[in-house]
Amino acid sequence: MPAPKNSIQRSLLVISTIVLSTVLTAPVALAAPSPSSKPSAGSSATATADPSKKSKDSKDSKESKESKGSKAAPPAKMSTVGGTRLGQAGTQVNLASGVPVLPKGLSARSWIVADAESGEVLAAHNAHWRLAPASTLKMLFADTLLPKWPSSTEHKVESSDLAGIGSGSSMVGIKEDETYTVHDLWLGVFLRSGNDAVRVLAAMNGGVESTVKEMNEHAEELQAFDTVVVSPDGYDAEGQVSSAYDLTLIARSGLQKKDFREYASTVRADFPGETKKNKKGKKVRDSFEIQNTNRLLSGDYDVPVYQGIAGVKNGNTTNAGATFTGVAEQDGRVLLVTVMNPEKKESNGVYKETAKLLDWGFKAAGKVDPVGELVPPGSAAQAGARPGAGASPGEAGGAGEDAPGAVGGKPVASAAAGGGAGGIGTALAVTGGVLVLLAGGAFLVNRRWPLPDLVRRRPHP
Repeated sequence: MPAPKNSIQRSLLVISTIVLSTVLTAPVALAAPSPSSKPSAGSSATATADPSKKSKDSKDSKESKESKGSKAAPPAKMSTVGGTRLGQAGTQVNLASGVPVLPKGLSARSWIVADAESGEVLAAHNAHWRLAPASTLKMLFADTLLPKWPSSTEHKVESSDLAGIGSGSSMVGIKEDETYTVHDLWLGVFLRSGNDAVRVLAAMNGGVESTVKEMNEHAEELQAFDTVVVSPDGYDAEGQVSSAYDLTLIARSGLQKKDFREYASTVRADFPGETKKNKKGKKVRDSFEIQNTNRLLSGDYDVPVYQGIAGVKNGNTTNAGATFTGVAEQDGRVLLVTVMNPEKKESNGVYKETAKLLDWGFKAAGKVDPVGELVPPGSAAQAGARPGAGASPGEAGGAGEDAPGAVGGKPVASAAAGGGAGGIGTALAVTGGVLVLLAGGAFLVNRRWPLPDLVRRRPHP
């Protein structure tokens, strides 16, 4: 179906605005560490710094340390990727007649509310403030490594696979000399935020060093320029930072992948235990249940399951505080919200503030003028400049197996996750969308990046 004339004009206007914004804000972008200046692959908090990167690494460390104090303030200059207002400190929102006021009691240092499909940023607060990300960084880990192996691939864990796990890390309970499928390991990453599962997958990928390198490269491809990866599991490490804006970009990319959607939305599942001998001397291996620690998905005593929630990832460390990125669908609209480090110390505070922002976003969507946008991946933006070009199959935004659909094609069905305890598999199911490309091969009409419908197909836990 041909795009309406005003949609095409709006697309051209948006593209022109982005080009102009890029030219005007280039000095700011250059001031932030570029992906090429990120730590070398596999670098850790104790790695020797490259002298040529001393000033930038020192800046990263300073920002990470400043983010710890309760009276810390965002830097005077922040990235303007996605729009100049997103680089400004404080709350950015276009309140007008008919637009609901923002919820009271928000204490997070940084947050963002965005339309997951159109990419419009409805409101934000210190969106590009570079803070410690905690386990929300596992979204980037997953988005980078998920295409590597079929879910049925098996791996026998060696002691070296589990080396270097930080003290006090969240663990799913992986045992040396036991064999796990890749499906098991990803459940451990998403549901229990298991650093042991991350380390095993990183070992399968050639080690922490190469994995960190690939994650930094993928962040660059997504234009997540606030992000510097030092530890693949998100464990506190000097110089490791991201932002609410970047985490939202990363989540949006991951949600294009069917398996990412499956794992992120699984409430509970069975996980292989340790092989033991029973009373008859026979070796047996039982399983145990694991539950998703995303409280908007699984619920808690003071947090109900959020209507339409379908992922994505939570985190909590000493440096980062509580962090969370969530995606939810209501009445055909899909919103992404990222909240970083609420200063109000209360039980499940990060989920409560996320729920408030989601509620506001669903009420404000269609009424509030956006303050910025989620930019497309670099390859998609470059493909838009080449007639007939597009992202490679399987890449974010591409028309591969995991993409929502192809031009003129039919919706793509995404199977629901199975194997959940008590018949509860996944909150995320199924129908794909059709990607409508501009005639010249530009990214998407109105920069839309459709997601599969987030249909509720499971009972509440």
